[in-house]
Amino acid sequence: MNTVKSFWLGWGSLCVAGGGAYYFAKKQINSDRQAKLIAQREKMRQIQELEVEQGGINANGGPARTDSTGSPSQEASSDPAPTRHAPATESQRVGEKSKYESTTVYRSPKGDRFS
Repeated sequence: MNTVKSFWLGWGSLCVAGGGAYYFAKKQINSDRQAKLIAQREKMRQIQELEVEQGGINANGGPARTDSTGSPSQEASSDPAPTRHAPATESQRVGEKSKYESTTVYRSPKGDRFS
């Protein structure tokens, strides 16, 4: 039959065992993370050494690319058919809205919406 003493002894041993398991699991997880970080840093160092050894990323000896072919982020700024003209003055630039902004302010409809 369970007594108060055996009840607390059981819960106490369960908590101690759980705390010990947590401690050792945390210790192992941290050591695994440290090993992974060291391996990643070593890999990056080796890649860096190879790049330096080959003379940089552009190893063909030619100048760097200056055209925007194949680069969507650079092609977007040179839109072949813009919808608006570039502003001539600073006041036009400040007051101008983008092609996605509404020219009128949204006003919510007044009145009873449930009838």
